Amino acid sequence: MTKNPKVSIIIPVYNGSNYLKEAIDSALNQTYANVEVIVVNDGSNDNGKTENIAKCYSDKIKYFYKENGGVASALNFGISVMEGEYFSWLSHDDIYKSFKIEKQLDYLNNLILKDVILYSNYEIIDENSKLIKKKVIKQGHPERIKVDLILDYPINGCTVLLPKKCFNKVGLFNEGLITTQDYDMWYRLSRKYEYFYIPEVLVSSRIHPNQNTNLINDIHRQEVNDFYINTLNKITEKEVIDSGIKSIRLFYLNAAINLKRRFFQKSSEYSFYLANSKSDKNNFKYLMKITIYFLNFYFVNKVFNFIKRKFFNNFF
Repeated sequence: MTKNPKVSIIIPVYNGSNYLKEAIDSALNQTYANVEVIVVNDGSNDNGKTENIAKCYSDKIKYFYKENGGVASALNFGISVMEGEYFSWLSHDDIYKSFKIEKQLDYLNNLILKDVILYSNYEIIDENSKLIKKKVIKQGHPERIKVDLILDYPINGCTVLLPKKCFNKVGLFNEGLITTQDYDMWYRLSRKYEYFYIPEVLVSSRIHPNQNTNLINDIHRQEVNDFYINTLNKITEKEVIDSGIKSIRLFYLNAAINLKRRFFQKSSEYSFYLANSKSDKNNFKYLMKITIYFLNFYFVNKVFNFIKRKFFNNFF
C-alpha cells in the first residue's frame, strides 16, 4: 500500500437519471482527496438523460459509454480502466457518506495486513432520500465470514473497499449473473482474503420500485438459490467449526431455517437435506431441537399463506 493511495470509485448506471447526480456528488465530495470517479453508462436508452447528467461534470469524472451487458460487465469495464490502487463500488442510486473513503483508509493504516476486504454498516433510504432504518451488521471475527455469507447476507457491496490486485487472484465479476454478481464475488474473495468490519454507517442504500431485483424477481430468486446451493457444497467442516458453530450438521440446519425465513425455498430444502444426511447420535439432541423449530416455522408459514389466500388476497 502506497502513501495516500488513489481510490477508484466506479459507478455503473443504466437509465439512472433519477438518482445519478446524488451518487456522483457524494463521490466527488469525499473528504479523502485522492479519488477518481468513473461512471460507466451500461447502454442506457433513456434519450440521453443519463449521459447528459454525467457529461455535466466535464473532467471532474471519467465517463464511459458501453453497450448494455449488465451490472457485472459495467463493473468489469470500470476495473479495466481504473488507475487507483483500491476499488470502491457505488450504485447509481446510492450515496456515500462524505467520510466513507477516509474512514476506510484510516482503518486500513492501522492493520498489519493491507490486502484485505473492508465493509461496514449502512443505512436504508427511500426514493426521496428519507431515512428508513440503519443496518447494523452482526460482527463476527474475520475467519467467520465464509459462514456468515451463507447464514445471512452481511455485506452491502457499496460499503466495500478492496485492493484492485485482488481481482488478479479471484477473477472479475461473473457477467453471466444478472443480479447476484455481488454474492458470487464476495464469496470468492472470502476464500482468499480476510474481511474486516468497520462499525460505522458509511453508505446510504436506496430502495425504490424501479430497482433491478424488483423488476426481475424470479430470476433473482433462482440465482440466489443457485448461489446458496453451490456455497453449501463448498463450505468445509473445519471452516464451520472454526467459526464457533458446534457441528456442520447444526450449521446446515441453521442455514435451512434462515434461508426459509428469507423465502429461498429450494436452497433451504437442500440445506435441510444436507443436515439430515450428516446426522448421528452425537448431535441427536441438537438435531431434534432445530428440526422442531424448522418444522414449526414451516407450518406457521403454510397457515399464514392459507389465510392470506382465503381471506386477504385482495389486500396483498
